[in-house]
Amino acid sequence: MNPLNTDKIYLITGGAGFIGFHLSKSLLEKGARVIGFDNLNDYYEVSLKRDRLEILKGYENYTFIKGDLSDKRDVFRLFQEYHPHIVVNLGAQAGVRYSIDDPDAYMRSNVMGFFHILEGCRYFPVEHLVYASSSSVYGGNEKVPFSVEDKVDEPVSLYAATKKSNELTAYAYSTLYRIPSTGLRFFTVYGPFGRPDMAYYKFTNKIMNDEPIQIYNKGDMYRDFTYIDDIVKGMENILCNPPEKNSKGCRYKVYNIGNNKPEKLMDFIETLEKCLGKTAVKEFLPMQPGDVYQTYADVEDLQKDFGFKPDTPIDEGLGKFVEWYREYYGKA
Repeated sequence: MNPLNTDKIYLITGGAGFIGFHLSKSLLEKGARVIGFDNLNDYYEVSLKRDRLEILKGYENYTFIKGDLSDKRDVFRLFQEYHPHIVVNLGAQAGVRYSIDDPDAYMRSNVMGFFHILEGCRYFPVEHLVYASSSSVYGGNEKVPFSVEDKVDEPVSLYAATKKSNELTAYAYSTLYRIPSTGLRFFTVYGPFGRPDMAYYKFTNKIMNDEPIQIYNKGDMYRDFTYIDDIVKGMENILCNPPEKNSKGCRYKVYNIGNNKPEKLMDFIETLEKCLGKTAVKEFLPMQPGDVYQTYADVEDLQKDFGFKPDTPIDEGLGKFVEWYREYYGKA
């Protein structure tokens, strides 16, 4: 396995996003050159994205470019000017439920945007393309843990369908144009500077403001919560290690990155309450469209290829998030 190479130029789309910010910061701290690209959309508060960027702009090896993945000219200018060695595509329209309300945004960003990244990698060859997929591709699969070998042809949300589309398109480009590519199926990533639309963040806001939290499927759900530091460490193991050729000569691989230990939603809420020192007012609701009953990552391939698996326990991860939350929002 090759170590992380800090002489490379890393292009990170979605660079002002949650995972993009943390990965960029870690690479910059190691001395790498990072180019961040983001359209700073208002799906959630832009102020949080700008605060992340202010931290990144404090590193001399960081360059931020505002642009839109759905504009092929923006993407090609990016590749033409910076000639990145390694591309990490984290830019996407996030959110399962929002895909029901605004499907256009998902087709523009997640499908056409990813196509433009692939075209950039085709015409300005790169050493490795790493891109975000999602545990949502497993849909309502009942076999657990979820394996990358499982059939994932029955998405229950448009968001999931776009992520599966990314995997298929990346495979085609890897085969046709010899682009080494690795897809990462993330499992419920959480932590400081996270996304406010995620349940743990919304729960925290409401508990701190003495508002009721909405608990779907009456709390009978399981999630493989994965702390952001584990995600970044896993990605750094992968970045400079593109896949070997398969039997068809294609350099393509997909990994799960999850904690391999699903938590019952009610246990997760209880842990969050302990970290906050407050009890939530709970409102129990039925399952929502697009939701799945459980997520559970099989990370055997990740362990085999890199000797790594996420392992941050939920009480430790939530404790760090709550500490950041109190400081960021000035709430003692």
